[in-house]
Amino acid sequence: MLEREQLIEIVVAVSSIVLMLGAMIYIGQTYGSDGVLQPEGAELLVAVIVGFIFLLTAVGIGLAVTLNDPEDGLEDDDADAQNAA
Repeated sequence: MLEREQLIEIVVAVSSIVLMLGAMIYIGQTYGSDGVLQPEGAELLVAVIVGFIFLLTAVGIGLAVTLNDPEDGLEDDDADAQNAA
């Protein structure tokens, strides 16, 4: 069975990809004619790709901060050294 964190990451990643694909399909249907994409559509398509990169960066940082559990042994080694002395 998947852990809770893995399930959250999968749902967020799949929903981000579905959002990007939906935007790309919308642009293709709106600005495409006879298999050719108009210049305005091409600019929007590039903007969607760049936006997707920024979105996944923000989502990755957000998930790292949200799902990071400080009790997982990621503490500073100096604190362990001070406690042992």
